Order: sequence, then C-alpha cells, then structure tokens
Amino acid sequence: MTFYTGILLKNCMDVNPSIKTYLDIAEQSFGQKGRIAVMIIMNSELYLVAIGLLILEGDNLHKLFPKFMVKIGSLLVDGRQSFVVITALVIFPSMLLTDLSILSYVSATGVVSCLLILGSTLFVGAFGDVGFNASGKLLEISGIPTAVSLYIVCFAGHAVIPSIYTSMQHKHQFSKVLLFSFVVTIVTYASTAIVGYLMYGDSVESQITLNLPTREVAAQVAIYTTLLIPVTRYALMVTPVATAIESGLSENHKNKKSVQLFIRIALLVSTTSLAFVFPYFENLMAIVGSIFVVLGSFILPCLCFLKVSGSYQSWSYDLIGIIGIFVFGILAGVFGTYSSISDLLRET
Repeated sequence: MTFYTGILLKNCMDVNPSIKTYLDIAEQSFGQKGRIAVMIIMNSELYLVAIGLLILEGDNLHKLFPKFMVKIGSLLVDGRQSFVVITALVIFPSMLLTDLSILSYVSATGVVSCLLILGSTLFVGAFGDVGFNASGKLLEISGIPTAVSLYIVCFAGHAVIPSIYTSMQHKHQFSKVLLFSFVVTIVTYASTAIVGYLMYGDSVESQITLNLPTREVAAQVAIYTTLLIPVTRYALMVTPVATAIESGLSENHKNKKSVQLFIRIALLVSTTSLAFVFPYFENLMAIVGSIFVVLGSFILPCLCFLKVSGSYQSWSYDLIGIIGIFVFGILAGVFGTYSSISDLLRET
C-alpha cells in the first residue's frame, strides 16, 4: 500500500512539472491551508521521532551500563535518564552546524546498520546461548492495533519521495527503485521481528537489543551500531523543524545566527526533557505510526492524487484501490491510536 501511495505522489508530480516537494503537492491540491497542514504533520512526526531517538539511546546505554547513575547533592538520577541527558550533550555540537552534509553521509548507512543489527542478532541466536526455541503466544488479538501501528512506522518517509524523484537522472526507473526499497524494508524488519520472537518469545522487548546478552561480541556489535543511529540522525531530524519555525519569523529575525541557534537549542532541550520523563519508546513509536505516518503515507497521498488528477469523478480500479487504502488508513489510525494511548495509560 505504501509503495502504491508513493507512486501516487509521483503521478501528482507528473501532472505539474513545477511540483518539487510534498508541500508543493499539498498546496497544488488544497491550497495554502493544505501546505500548512502537511508541514505541521511532517514536522510533528520528525519532532516525535527525535524524542524516540533519545529514548532509544538512553535505553541501550543503560543496557550496557545498568549500574550507572548520577548523584547531584541529594538528587539521584537513574541510569536511563542520565544517559538521555548525556546523549543530548553529545549531540549538542551537531546542532551548531549549518552544513549537515557530513552527518548525512553517515546517516545514509542506515540500511547497512539495519542489516548489521539483524546479522548480529542472528549470530547471537545461532552461535550463542540463546537459540531459536522460545515459546509464547503467537497471536494476541488485543495487541494487533499497536502491532500494526509499529509496523506502519517502518514505512514512513513519503515526505522525501518527491525530492528523490526530482533528483533522479533516469526518472523512468523510479518505480523499480521504490519497489526495491520497500522489498528490502519488508524483508529486513519482518526478519528482525521473526528472529526476535523465535529467540525470546513473549519476553522480547520493543528494542531487540535490550534482550541481547551484553557479554557476547555479536550482541555488542548490534548494540553499539544502534547507539550510533541517534547521534548521527538527531540533527538531521530536527533541522527541518527548526527551518519551518524560522520560516514563520520576520525577515529581520529569521536569518540571524543567534535566533537560529536559540531555536535549535530550544528543540534539543524540549525533546530531551520529554525523553527524560517519557521512557516509553514502544508507545511513542506506535502513536507516531497510527497518527502521523498513517496521515503522511496513506491518507494524504490518496487525497492529493484524487484532487490533482480528478479521477474521483468516475469509477476505476485506481479509485477502488485508493478507497481501500483510505479505509485501511482510517481504521489503523483510529484503533492504533486508541490502543497505543490505552497501553500508555496502563504503564504510567
């Protein structure tokens, strides 16, 4: 479905060659209000993912150093929260950069990182003391909405599809490139989920690295690879949010270095504060999936295509498929959000 909605975005761009970005598609479809709405959705998703990166880092560092904690006077800060703050301090220099090209090259190794984590996990199961014989309940009906929301997160990223299409020299290859990307995504994430279940059953954590035994070298490779992801990607995630805030300022302020720096520091402080008090990575990602990814990767591409192409005026196989995706998106969004919030309330 997300492959098809990616094609729908491409078709929207083919209608009007002046369209270059997702925001342009939204504006072409629904005017300035559509552009603003999509900008809010996209930046809210990036902001929440940035919080998730800090939680991810804190959880995995706490896994490596479970006894670590910080005492300031009579105040005792536990290890996970301490590592969230330490991660923010490590990330801080990258927030001062205006040219993020170096980080973008490192972040581009994301596919390699995922494959390395999967390979290391398989190695632990095959040659370590864990094995693939864990037992558990294969299907939990009540957990399906949350599981679907988490799986949907894997297929986020439609905001960059127009930019990729625009930058391609051989645009006729776009469909093949997009299909290959989604196939790799499906195989990688599904394999990780299956391996995690076979190794740990019902006790598998929301992050497979939290289950791995730290004494084994392969497990350490997986954990340290995971630790690299937030450090290299945080600034790339937050920069578009900062740029969007700057665009709303007056000309006298938006280009001031001090204002730009203040906005980036404020974003770092706010995301760190939320990650400090909100340690629920699984629930956060489920909410991102059920609300923002559903909107950005399922519902909005369908609505934009129908508006731009005018194909809603007559019945066709495309219209039937779009209606099916739209209905799935609505159901996944409503039930996923309800389930995620309910799970969160039970844990807090």
